[in-house]
Amino acid sequence: MSYKLTYKSFGERAILVEWPAEIDEKIIKDIISFKDLIKQNSIEQILELKTAYNSLLIIYNKCVKNLDNEIAVIEEIYSANKTSNKPDFFLWRIPVCYDDEFGLDLELISQEKGISKAEIIKRHSEAIYLVYFIGFLPGFLYLGGLDKSLEISRKSSPRLHVEKGAVAIGGNQTGVYPNESPGGWNIIGNSPINFFDVSKEVPCFAKAGDRIQFYPVSLKTYRDIKTLVDANVYQMESELLL
Repeated sequence: MSYKLTYKSFGERAILVEWPAEIDEKIIKDIISFKDLIKQNSIEQILELKTAYNSLLIIYNKCVKNLDNEIAVIEEIYSANKTSNKPDFFLWRIPVCYDDEFGLDLELISQEKGISKAEIIKRHSEAIYLVYFIGFLPGFLYLGGLDKSLEISRKSSPRLHVEKGAVAIGGNQTGVYPNESPGGWNIIGNSPINFFDVSKEVPCFAKAGDRIQFYPVSLKTYRDIKTLVDANVYQMESELLL
């Protein structure tokens, strides 16, 4: 499926390509496919490609002097819409401890939704989430696919300190804070996994188009996994999506 895209200048060295303003799995797949097509064409002037829910930012290594010509080039690539080397996507299984020590807002969500904490954990961990894009913080995955019964507004007063690994819900999304930071999402657990590690060749293991599934672990198992992660010997569970 092809979309009617809009192309506009974004500063002196970038072009912003926009899809319909919706959060939709078909749109993100089209964005990823287009990004991959541009990479395959190896355009020397392009420095970086950044995706979001319904846009692709194309950053050039120098000023774009002829905007119309550059747009024509990338429009042609999109119109061709052919790729023989599609990227591999993975399902990553992420351990989460939903213990009260970490689930700071589980009781609040339980009361507001009229759902037991055990049922919240069950619904949160049964879903398989799509990684739409990475942003806000390096390694922060914006995930779609949250059970509608768990949707809850962000906090009116954000916390000044959210722990690394905090698993949270904000609106119709869920995610994991990759590092300590302020944050306004509702915290329901914590994962011992590193979501961003500058010592790795690929600092963030997941990418847009991958899938994430959380699975509950006890506090003891959480601490055991954390020990392995800190020793850099933990092997994350994953499988190639066909």
